[in-house]
Amino acid sequence: MAYETAGDSPVSGGSLRVRAAQVLDANWTGGSTVPSRSLYPHQWSWDSAFIAIGLRHVSPLRAQTELETLLTAQWADGRVPHIVFNPSVPLDAYFPSPDFWRSSTAGRAAGAPRTVQTSGIVQPPVHALAAWLVHRADPGLSRARGFLARMYPRLAAWHRYLLHRRDLGGAGLVSVVHPWEQGMDNSPCWDAPLARITPAPARSFRRADLAHGAPEDRPTDLDYGRYVRLAADYRDAGYRDAAGGGQGDAAGGRHGAGGGGFAVEDPAFNALLIASEHALAHIAEELGAPGAARRTRAERLTEALVERLWDPASGMFLCRDLRAGGPIPERSVSGLVPLLLPGLPREAVAALVRTLCGPHFGLGERTRLVPSYDLLGEAFDPHRYWRGPAWFNTSWLLERGLRVHGERERADALRAAVLHLAEVTDFAEYVDPYTGEACGATGFGWTAALALDLHHELHKDLLKGAREGVSEAGTGTFDRSDEGGDRA
Repeated sequence: MAYETAGDSPVSGGSLRVRAAQVLDANWTGGSTVPSRSLYPHQWSWDSAFIAIGLRHVSPLRAQTELETLLTAQWADGRVPHIVFNPSVPLDAYFPSPDFWRSSTAGRAAGAPRTVQTSGIVQPPVHALAAWLVHRADPGLSRARGFLARMYPRLAAWHRYLLHRRDLGGAGLVSVVHPWEQGMDNSPCWDAPLARITPAPARSFRRADLAHGAPEDRPTDLDYGRYVRLAADYRDAGYRDAAGGGQGDAAGGRHGAGGGGFAVEDPAFNALLIASEHALAHIAEELGAPGAARRTRAERLTEALVERLWDPASGMFLCRDLRAGGPIPERSVSGLVPLLLPGLPREAVAALVRTLCGPHFGLGERTRLVPSYDLLGEAFDPHRYWRGPAWFNTSWLLERGLRVHGERERADALRAAVLHLAEVTDFAEYVDPYTGEACGATGFGWTAALALDLHHELHKDLLKGAREGVSEAGTGTFDRSDEGGDRA
């Protein structure tokens, strides 16, 4: 079987499936999957969620184990740490290492686990969506193992932590207190908030990332010093968070998380929380409990997202800097990710699609995958980390969003581009949005996993098209749950 690509010769779908599975096998540690053996040798939170979504097509049991391993490291306050450290990996293989975070001591008051070392910050909450999709891949196995019954209380505690301890603006949305929490580490959206941060002295840390990637593609030493300062201050405050309480933007100045100078409401982080709230509603109902309260909360959060972060002039969502008290005037892919939500106003959906395909992101015209930053922005760089390159996970989210809102042809084209570029770049970490040139690590976990997921969906489309007598490959349609559930 082959699939059609956007302007490229066909690539073997069977070959892609085999090679993607081989990447996941090579990155498997026995209980979880590393993003990259060389650059990222531990377990990362949102990586594991995306990886589980792809793993479900080759081993539902491993996909369940992936999420179970991550959530075993959950803190008593509900947070899911962004890194779970593998004790067999040397300390100098990655920075910041366990001896920087000191989770079991500095995080004791917040309930950090004693038996495993973790970081103290978080990453986007894709986990409930991943758990629901993994369950749907093999419901019999999931029920036999009690997978959802064990996951649900942990996922509910994770969401409670975010909604109650990270509502720093008091308006219902979650704030991130470090660029690494949002996942798009080096985005130009962080330049203004980071400019307030005094960087840690260069002699106080050693960057391991520069040994595995071109320095010109990585964050600058100045920005890295600011990342280290923010993390160290949060650690030294015992990873204490300030609870929300209707204080408005001034809440970002309170002690604890957000009091160190960086507190930002981010569109993608909140959109993924909303998608996972919808998924938790499905999980609750699968377990025999009502899901209506979860759906109501998701709708309320969607309204807050639109009211708080939608910018009609930009045609997309913008980050809000709580310390400065206003929107950050930078267009990043984060502001497009809410397209995956079913409850957006119709005019916002139309504007997001225009922005995605217009001059600022150029999808389908100038770019093959969705760039991480505004093509016309002063800070755009097609190779520098999150300042322009296209990433496979954000394109996967936007492919999903296009389908949710009936944009089938655009979704098909984006899916084809993801599948082609994932294979020809050897499952690169990210790519030049214009040329598709591989950047960063190869054999990257979520690239392989999400390519597997899209390949599986394409295969279903082709089979359905054949059954319905559709002559052109890839034009079959399928139902996708509009509430964060499976697409089948």
